[in-house]
Amino acid sequence: MQTTLVLGIESSCDETAAAVVADGYDIRSSIVHSQVAEHAKFGGVVPELAGRSHLEQIVPTIRRALDSAGVTLDDIDAIAVTNRPGLIGSLLIGLSTAKALALTRGLPLVPVHHIEAHVHAATMESLRGTEGRTEFPWPAVALVVSGGHTALYRVDSALSMRRIASTLDDAAGEAFDKVAWLLGLGYPGGPSVSKLAEQGDSRAVDFPRYRPKDGGLGFSFSGLKTAVLYHLRGGDALAPTPAPEAIVGRADVAASFQEAVVDSLTTQTLRAAEREGVDTVLVAGGVACNTRLREVLTARAAQVGVRAHFPAPKYCTDNAAMIAGLGYERLRAGLAADLSVDAAAR
Repeated sequence: MQTTLVLGIESSCDETAAAVVADGYDIRSSIVHSQVAEHAKFGGVVPELAGRSHLEQIVPTIRRALDSAGVTLDDIDAIAVTNRPGLIGSLLIGLSTAKALALTRGLPLVPVHHIEAHVHAATMESLRGTEGRTEFPWPAVALVVSGGHTALYRVDSALSMRRIASTLDDAAGEAFDKVAWLLGLGYPGGPSVSKLAEQGDSRAVDFPRYRPKDGGLGFSFSGLKTAVLYHLRGGDALAPTPAPEAIVGRADVAASFQEAVVDSLTTQTLRAAEREGVDTVLVAGGVACNTRLREVLTARAAQVGVRAHFPAPKYCTDNAAMIAGLGYERLRAGLAADLSVDAAAR
């Protein structure tokens, strides 16, 4: 049976990425040029800087992905590219590059939704190492949790995904970033808070967990952030925020905050699985790298007969392997597009 090679291109935010994937799950290469160092001094992504970096790095990154896979463009069967959602300037650079390659090489162009690709990454990991291609055990509930997104989805196939709940305010990753700033830690906040939390007691501070009043599904992290701020101010909302070096029990605060986030994410995800009547959960997005989340959700899921699937950490954050993987599924379903396809911020 002939192998289908898909070149994936991802540029939705601050990572320039390219990958070559065979038959939808066999990752031959995955190259990511990170812009974290460029944005760290600003405490977040600066869209103009992100776009300029993509412009400089997109072609070299694609070349590295091809070289790493041991192939050339002559071997590629289709181009998959993120076209939504994301920073519009960044998206356009990746999409324009993909269009140029598709046009000059006469290849199918497959637009891919960034969030759907994150979910797909978890299924790709479960198929890797199997003998031949097998089908994922649908249906599932997916938790997508990152700096820009925190939502739950009902997923009935690689091409059928419906949102069933989301955050009312901040994404979990954004909350990590803001608490990291309060604690004087580096950007991005997730890894730095998690590292400090290893030295702390997660039961030291009983931070609040959001629970929808109607017993439904959903997330909210603004109250938790405020609770951390007030705790650091000694319970006095009008008191000045102490300097990081003056915070008593800083590691305990980090551990207790992380535990509150993990508890909320886990509780709502398993509640969604119960409500939807499924026994499979997918967890994707940058916060899916969090070791504590992986431990707690996996253990609590097993207690109720639910299987939790996480991508390997390197495929949790933005990458092009997930774009190529889902692109292959869309290609098989006849969902290639013509060159008029556009980018969209949402």
